[in-house]
Amino acid sequence: MGIVAAIQMNSSHVVADNLSTAAQLLRQAKDAGADVACLPENFAFMGIRDADKRGVAESDGSGPIQEFLAATARSLGLWILGGTIGIARNAESRVANTSLLFDAKGARVARYDKIHLFDVAIPGRNEEYRESTHVEPGQVPVVADTPVGRLGLSVCYDMRFPELYRALVDRGAQWLCMPAAFTVPTGRAHWETLLRARAIENLCYVVAPAQVGTHSNGRDTYGDSMIVDYWGKVLERLAHDAGVITAPIDLQEQAGTRARFPALDNRRLQRSGVDMPA
Repeated sequence: MGIVAAIQMNSSHVVADNLSTAAQLLRQAKDAGADVACLPENFAFMGIRDADKRGVAESDGSGPIQEFLAATARSLGLWILGGTIGIARNAESRVANTSLLFDAKGARVARYDKIHLFDVAIPGRNEEYRESTHVEPGQVPVVADTPVGRLGLSVCYDMRFPELYRALVDRGAQWLCMPAAFTVPTGRAHWETLLRARAIENLCYVVAPAQVGTHSNGRDTYGDSMIVDYWGKVLERLAHDAGVITAPIDLQEQAGTRARFPALDNRRLQRSGVDMPA
């Protein structure tokens, strides 16, 4: 059995301030016994304008935000999932919205680029987002070994696409992380429902660290960070304000439930497509 932490933040357009806050919250997670701590989407930077993310994007493998994650993981002896940061994509004008996993020695062990980009108009609101204007989508599902089991990586809007999580489970995922910066209207309508659905249908733990409150760019995010077990039970949640929640991941108990309730083994559609058996 291991302990995971979900960290909730109200990040601004000042990287140094965000990293200082993240350092304090990661220390709290470590002190609470966490083996792996997960930061929210855009934890290091929420720009005044969407285009500002290009100005703080880092080269893959180097830069102050990545150095912060590695150094903090090493100094705390803590695995850290760095929510998302902007990673430059060679000569392209767009960046990747990238989640990076570091082990307790500060070595990077996984990179996931957000696949599904938030290009939507919020129903009933004068609110529109076009993430793909400045972000290049990823292409590859990623699963990584951690001290608390096989982790399937995803980010925010990804959670609306259950086929991604089937691909992660087929690669051995036992828990899923969904760092997010959800809007208030969609969060109120769908956040908990989507998190619990992804947990239930995949018999996976779900860890969802979120942005919360009004940011320096005027945007409001929903918060309500959660840790959900493989049966859909909300183990811990933090509705408002910055902070840390922790919960245990019991792989033995999960494995027993998957054996007794073999929904994943009972699938009839092809794992690589949607063809029904004859």
